[in-house]
Amino acid sequence: MTGAVADEQLLDDGSGEETLAEELEPGHRTGPIVATLAVTGIVVSLAQTLVVPIISSLPKIFHTDASNTSWIITITLLVGAIATPVTGRLGDLFGKKKLLLIAIVPFIVGSVLCAVSTSVVPMIVGRGLQGLGSGMIPLGISLLHDVLPKEKAGSAIALMSASMGIGGALGLPIAAAVSEYADWRVLFWATGAAAVVALLAIWFFLPVRDPKGHNHGFDYVGTLGLAVGLVALLLAISKGAEWGWGSDLTIGGLAVGVVVLLAWGWYEVKRKHPLVDLRTTARPVVLLTNIASVFVGFAMYSINLILPQVMEFPVALGFGLGRSMLGMGLWMAPTGIAMMAVSGVGARISRSRGPKVTLALAGLVIAVGYGISALVLGTLGNRPMGPADPSTVTWTLVLLCLGAIVVGCGIGFAYGSMPALIMSSVPANEKAAANGFNSLTRSLGSTVSAAVIGVILAQMTQQLQGFTVPTIGGFIVSLGLGCAGAAVAAVVALAIPGKPGLGQAVRH
Repeated sequence: MTGAVADEQLLDDGSGEETLAEELEPGHRTGPIVATLAVTGIVVSLAQTLVVPIISSLPKIFHTDASNTSWIITITLLVGAIATPVTGRLGDLFGKKKLLLIAIVPFIVGSVLCAVSTSVVPMIVGRGLQGLGSGMIPLGISLLHDVLPKEKAGSAIALMSASMGIGGALGLPIAAAVSEYADWRVLFWATGAAAVVALLAIWFFLPVRDPKGHNHGFDYVGTLGLAVGLVALLLAISKGAEWGWGSDLTIGGLAVGVVVLLAWGWYEVKRKHPLVDLRTTARPVVLLTNIASVFVGFAMYSINLILPQVMEFPVALGFGLGRSMLGMGLWMAPTGIAMMAVSGVGARISRSRGPKVTLALAGLVIAVGYGISALVLGTLGNRPMGPADPSTVTWTLVLLCLGAIVVGCGIGFAYGSMPALIMSSVPANEKAAANGFNSLTRSLGSTVSAAVIGVILAQMTQQLQGFTVPTIGGFIVSLGLGCAGAAVAAVVALAIPGKPGLGQAVRH
């Protein structure tokens, strides 16, 4: 399949412009391509939740304090935020398969480095190298759009896009099981081995496609400006609770981030061949999709933070459910399965009604899922502290799992519809970069959500056996914010131009 000659055809991108799309020759099997990219996306996204079960143990493992080990999580976020749009642009310039092969190498190296680390510094470096793989998912989505037949592209893109959530959700019980019954280093050895298998699959199964754009040189100044601005902004947001929201460090970081990003935007608009074409991102369809993506990212965070805590808190607390780390992971695993299961359904809705309808539906479904979870927690708030009836605990777990599954279905719809909207509205030589920028907007939403919810849970606390824990009210308020974010995303999606089902096909 490598090196296959592509058929070329002109397709309308829904905005009145024609773009060049390439499809596989008749007879080529698309299954291995879809499977390769979906598995690659899941492997890369596993890195997001690998360390969640061992967060509290990291200071002891590396003989340092919690503020230092927190960088093990933060660095992956920072590097991924920068790498995603940069990888997309390089893929547009030099070829998507080539960049996929290049990007997975540091992920493998980072996994091995984490597995052998005995101190916090190499562990942080390894996690940063893993973060470089974040851009592979939007890059893979763009490659699917380029090479798959029109009738197969929608469901494949939805599955690949949903792999970001699938890997994170499925990684939680896997990591919990390994952490409870084996050495935590096995997590990174296994991830590295899986990434090697993914590299071989990319090499053998993905077709080579010549870049659709002309190589006018890479925008190094724009890359540096984006990196500095994002690092300053995301650091201030993610570390604000630790540093103090009124501290000079936090305020200074926010100020530097805003100023540098504004200067970066001015520079990118003036440049003929920028890292990110902001004129393209200003198109109504792209702009509103990215705004909706911020709120989708904001909404996604709460469910993965709140429900695991409630499930693991002791029953004697009144609203805890007393599950083990592994038990919590197993109850949360259906969320990822739901994302995978609805990817094809979302693609069919997008084909018949248009991806803007799918995105609006996604927001409504996520909001309903949060509503279910908030109502269940509200009933727990009335339960007295002390022992609880086992059947009550079980039914509560079932209902919370149901709420998480509904949220997962909504996220699956959103993940498939957002890249469809983006790629229907940008030139062929900017699809990977534009899709990477869309992924970045989701990350920004999740980062802001983490900061906001962190403040809420820090303020709404109670004492339990000498420990400070969040109140049930803090959890409900956080779920309410997730519900509100999803509802706003739905409203923004409905404002995206274009009649449902017209001018917004899944593939252009």
